[in-house]
Formats: sequence, C-alpha cells, structure tokens
Amino acid sequence: MQLAMVGLGRMGRGMAQRLARGGHQVVAYNRTLEKAQDLAAREQGVSALRSLTELRTALMPPRVVWLMLPAEVVDEHLAALAEVLEPGDLIVEGGNSYYQDDLRRGAALEAKGIAYLDAGVSGGVWGLAEGYCLMLGGPAEAFARLEPVLASLAPPEGYLHTGPAGSGHFVKMIHNGIEYGMMQAYAEGFELMQNGPFAAHHDFARICHLWQRGSVVRSWLLDLLERAFGDKPRLEGVAGYVEDSGEGRWSVQQAIESAVSAPVITLSLMNRFRSRREETFGDKVLAALRQQFGGHAVKKAPE
Repeated sequence: MQLAMVGLGRMGRGMAQRLARGGHQVVAYNRTLEKAQDLAAREQGVSALRSLTELRTALMPPRVVWLMLPAEVVDEHLAALAEVLEPGDLIVEGGNSYYQDDLRRGAALEAKGIAYLDAGVSGGVWGLAEGYCLMLGGPAEAFARLEPVLASLAPPEGYLHTGPAGSGHFVKMIHNGIEYGMMQAYAEGFELMQNGPFAAHHDFARICHLWQRGSVVRSWLLDLLERAFGDKPRLEGVAGYVEDSGEGRWSVQQAIESAVSAPVITLSLMNRFRSRREETFGDKVLAALRQQFGGHAVKKAPE
C-alpha cells in the first residue's frame, strides 16, 4: 500500500521504517527536510517530500496520510493538508492528542469529503522491532481500508477499531493513565528498598530479573527497569525530574468529569509535579523508565 508519513520523530521514523520493510511504499515528510532525506537514503521503499503540497502528485488517489506530530502543531498541518487533499482521501492522526480535538477535526474534514481516523499509538522506541499497539477511532470503512497498514505496523492482534472519532485517543489516554500508576508503584517499591535495612545488599537489576520469572508483578516495564539498573546500578547521573506529556492530566480530568474515583492515577500525576521541586530515588526510577520505553530525555543530576 502507498501512504505518506508526516513527522519523523522518535515514533514516526520507526513507523515509516517498519512500513517500508513490510512492503509498503512510504513518502516521508518532515519540516526538517534532512530527516526525510536521511531516511530515504537509508531505507528502501521510502522517498522524501520537500513540501506537503507534493503529496497531491506523490500519492495515487485515494490517498492515505498518517500524522505523527506534537499535539501543538497538528491543527496547522491539518489545515494545510485540507487544501492539498481531495474527497475520498484519508488522514490518520497518530500523535498524543486530546480526544475532544478529534471530534472537531473529524467533522471539519468530513465536510470536505476527507475521512479522519484518530490513532492511539503505543510502543515507543521499541515499536520498530516489536510492533506498535494501535487504537483507532473513526469510520469503520476507513479503518477497514487501512488494515493492510495496521497489520504491518502492529504485532499479531495488536490493533483495534475502538469506535467513533475520538475513541482511539480516548483509549490511549486511559492506557497512559494506567501506565502512570504502574510506573509509580515500581518507583515507590524500589525507593523503599533503597532506603530499607538491606539496601547495601540489593542488586536492583537482579531483583527486576527475578521478578520477571513467574512473579505477579512481571511486566515489560520491569524488563526496561532491569536494563536501566544494568546500565547504572543506582541510576547515577539521572535527575529525578519527571515530565508528563498530557495524557495523565487528561485522565484525571476525565475522572473528575465522570465522577469516577481514580486515586492511583491522580496521585501518580501529582508525584510528577512534586518531582520538579525535590527529587527522590523513586523519581529517578520514573525518569529512567520514561527514557527506556519512550526515548524521553532525562535531566542529568548535578556532579
């Protein structure tokens, strides 16, 4: 299948590569042209675009354009694409957007005859090798049309049509809220050990490895934590400054709007805010995990 990938950051580049290796023809666009040219030079099946207007001739109609962009620049790209694309074309918005924005965007594009799918994407920097978990909202016929692409991007049974517009990003929002809580639990547990009576005897990497062998707390996050401790046994040089990219806030906001008690997710978000004023060993664990699964930058601890 032929499609365009707009945005070649940590996720978009890996997705373009996985699609090309799956036999799809990918035209790649990035506001920094060199990124697209570098990818095209390295990956057979990828060609670089100099501008969004080139999409009209670079793709055969009906066209498919997948956006992997920061949330704050999505609207300007959609406005530009709406002037380039034609009725029958399809846009997939795969960034970390607030689901309410999808309702507005989908309606605006539908008025122009352009289909819109919102895609929650999980997999981080490991998605190229392992595949991406995909949650898509929007018209069922558009989802069915996109299935060859989804099958190449995802591991077996790794994609799902979640309902109408907005539902894909809503499910991904809750997914990330759960992730906040899981990470916080690991962070608190390792901080208890770091400050406990046997701290000098603990090998945290080996404890992570042990817990992956039959324990009820085993998970991929624990695999990544083992890697982090393997590199730095006490996370030396990692500052306990933990960013958030929005989904946790939106999950807490949804809990308030729905009058649903979500104390674990809420407190895990509050802890991230607190980490920016004072740090703990648990905060270092959180920062290291974000770097491991998402390639997020960590602040260096003072020398």
